[in-house]
Amino acid sequence: MIIEPRMRGFICLTAHPKGCEQNVKNQIDYVKSKGKINGAKRVLVIGASTGFGLASRISSAFGCDAATIGVFFEKPASEGKTASPGWYNSAAFENEANKAGLYAKSINGDAFSKEVKQQAIDLIKNDLGQVDLVIYSLASPVRMHPDTGVLHRSTLKPIGTTFTNKTVDFHTGNVTQVSIEPANQEDIDNTVVVMGGEDWSMWMNDLKDASLLAPGATTIAYSYIGPSVTEAVYRKGTIGRAKDHLEATAFTITDDLKELGGKAYVSVNKALVTQASSAIPVIPLYISLLYKIMKAQGIHEGCIEQIQRLYSERLYTGKEVSTDENGRIRIDDWEMRKDVQEQVSNLWDKATTESLVEIGDLAGYKQDFLNLFGFGFNGVDYLADTNEMVNVSSIK
Repeated sequence: MIIEPRMRGFICLTAHPKGCEQNVKNQIDYVKSKGKINGAKRVLVIGASTGFGLASRISSAFGCDAATIGVFFEKPASEGKTASPGWYNSAAFENEANKAGLYAKSINGDAFSKEVKQQAIDLIKNDLGQVDLVIYSLASPVRMHPDTGVLHRSTLKPIGTTFTNKTVDFHTGNVTQVSIEPANQEDIDNTVVVMGGEDWSMWMNDLKDASLLAPGATTIAYSYIGPSVTEAVYRKGTIGRAKDHLEATAFTITDDLKELGGKAYVSVNKALVTQASSAIPVIPLYISLLYKIMKAQGIHEGCIEQIQRLYSERLYTGKEVSTDENGRIRIDDWEMRKDVQEQVSNLWDKATTESLVEIGDLAGYKQDFLNLFGFGFNGVDYLADTNEMVNVSSIK
C-alpha cells in the first residue's frame, strides 16, 4: 500500500515502516560516529520503542555493545492498517542489532502490569542472568494499577488558578491564546499515580527481589523542568507534581540499592517534539522558538544526541556522576543556558501568527513531528508500494 501521513489533531494515524527504519538507522549511525562508550553491557529499557527510550536502547547497543531487552506497548499492523511507529522502530532496531551480532529481545505489553514484569524477570534470568542498567522511560497517559485494578488517567492542568497564555497550532501556524482551568485534587492524584515514581520503584523492587540487579547496577528515569514561561502548565502543574514524585523516588531506590552499590538517577532532558509534548498547550510555541535559537548557535540536539551525551559525558566518564543540588543529572544544560532563555523570552513577547514564520522554527517542528511517524526522511521512496506487515522478530 502507499502510506501517507493522516492527521487527526495532535496525532498521526499512520506510520511508515521504511521511514521508521531510516530513523533508527540514522540514530545508530550517529551513535557509531561518536565512538565506543565503556558503559553497561546488559540493559533493560522500559519504554523502549520511541523517544528517549529508543535512543537509550540504541546508545546502549551501538555505543556500549550491550545486550538489550526492550519493554513497550505498541500496536502491530493488520492488513491495510499500519502498525504504530514504535512497533516499526523496534522491528528495525532488532534487525540492525541482529546484523551487528548484538542480543536484542522485546516484550510487547502493559509495563505497569505484574504479568509483563514477570515476563521481563523470566527473560533476564534465562538469557542475561542480571542487568547492569535499567532505563525507565514510560510515557503513557493512563495506568491500570496492578494492585487495585483502578484505571488512572493523567491530566495536563495548572494548579491553583486558570492558566492563560499563547500557544500555536503547529499544523496551521496560528498563534492564539489558550486558557486551561485548574486541576482538582483528584486530577493531581491521578497524574502522580500514572506519571510519578511508583511503577519505577515496583520494577526495581521486583528485579532486586529476583536477584537480577548486578553489583553497582544503575537505573535512570527521565524528567523535564523547562523555563518560567511553561512552568504554570508543566513544572508547577499536575505533570510537575508527578515529576516531583519521580525525582523523590530516585532517592528511595538509591537507598534500596545501597547493599549492591547501586544508584538511581533522574536525568532532566531537553524539550523535544514528541506526541506528548505536542498535546501540551504552550509547549509547541516554546519549542519552535527554542529550536530557532539553539540551531543558530549550533547546540540543538534531538533525542539521540541527548542520550549519547548523557552516556558519554555524564554516566560513563570513569568519574563520579555530576548532579545538581537536587541530585539530578542535567542534560538540559544547553537549553537552560541564560543567554538561550533570555532570547526565548524576548521572542515570546513578539510571537504572533505573522511573526512566527521569521522568529521561530515551525518548519523544524513539523519536520520532527512527521519524523516521529516515519515520514519526511531523505532516502525513503514514499510513493512506493510498501508492505505494512512487519514483525518484531523476538515477539512471536
